[in-house]
Amino acid sequence: MNQKKKLTFKDRIISDPTRVLTLANLISLFRAFSAIPIIYSMAYPKWNWITGILILIAILSDALDGYFARRAHAVTHFGKWIDPAADFIVIISVLVYLVGTNRFPEWFFYFYLFRHLVIASFAIYCMNYGYMLLHANWWGKWATGITALGVFLHIFEFTALPWLKMTSIYAASILLLISMVQYLSDFIESIRDKRND
Repeated sequence: MNQKKKLTFKDRIISDPTRVLTLANLISLFRAFSAIPIIYSMAYPKWNWITGILILIAILSDALDGYFARRAHAVTHFGKWIDPAADFIVIISVLVYLVGTNRFPEWFFYFYLFRHLVIASFAIYCMNYGYMLLHANWWGKWATGITALGVFLHIFEFTALPWLKMTSIYAASILLLISMVQYLSDFIESIRDKRND
């Protein structure tokens, strides 16, 4: 008879999905707070290069937190929330500033905000009733990446490719819509399956 290997205390801690303090989660929190220096630097045109570096660090951190979580087998419930929340905080903060200074289309800001409120509402409902926990899908990851590109192009002028600025926003809108439909489909399917058990 095969006996399962008994996990050590250290292994149980590492594999505990309810943990909060992990390297990946700390990176995500760092990204969320990076919105403050990003907005501050944007207020000073001569600091554009600092803004660029901060945004690139935030984008890099988005890739690193997922990498470290998988590498250390430390994917946690908190991490599944804080990763997309950090992206939302950074992007929405920058959008508020750009829309306030008339440098970004308002319709995208309201669409982006509405989309996240809808997903968050379903996610909270499902979590409270034990249906499912929110987890990122690839449509959402691509949507976030293209949105970040669109925001970046509205901060820094690239005269060589003037068409890319709005093209990236339209592409991001399509991806955001597809990812929202995918999330809602997953939520509804989870609720239906749970009720049929």
